[in-house]
Amino acid sequence: MTKQEKNEVIEVLKGKFSQYSNFYITDTESLTVAQVTDLRRHCFTKQVEMKVAKNTLIRKALESIDAEKYTGVYDSLHKVTALLFSENPKEPALILAGFRKASKGEKPSLKAAFINGDVFVGDNQLTALTKIKTKHELIGEIIGLLNSPIQRVLGALQNKDAAKAEEVVAEAAPVEVVAPVAEAVTPVAETVVAETPTATEAPAAEAKPEA
Repeated sequence: MTKQEKNEVIEVLKGKFSQYSNFYITDTESLTVAQVTDLRRHCFTKQVEMKVAKNTLIRKALESIDAEKYTGVYDSLHKVTALLFSENPKEPALILAGFRKASKGEKPSLKAAFINGDVFVGDNQLTALTKIKTKHELIGEIIGLLNSPIQRVLGALQNKDAAKAEEVVAEAAPVEVVAPVAEAVTPVAETVVAETPTATEAPAAEAKPEA
């Protein structure tokens, strides 16, 4: 590789490191050409960019951007290196874990991962990286937490309004007036009849004075 070609690779890598805040450094040394092609296909379908480059060129690209920022990944630049760039911080980890499971192997192994400024070193970090929260997932959880108390307050207010509405309806409902039972009035005619002696009941004869 000529000096010009090396500079061109460095410039391409600088563009990728500047574009992405997440990248994985993997070891693909024992993979066959067919396996590397298959890995590239998996990355492409998940919108993960895969770049294979020499470790010296990778380091120069990083140092030219910010030597101190990437200090934690320099020791991982050895053997054959493939870089995985992604907007989603855990997508490369899912790809690596899935690829290894399907091939029943331990490659490609994770040498290091740079996630939003944090460095994760070692293959033992892979499982943890498959479980980290993405930006959208964190935003969704925060919105859920913020909405939760609001929903409870709204629910309480709705229940209170419903109860108040029931009270208003109950107060506005017409009161059923029960008419008092009329007292039995004895008709006058009946009273007169009752007081008038009947034909069978002749008045008692007045006692005549003796002669």
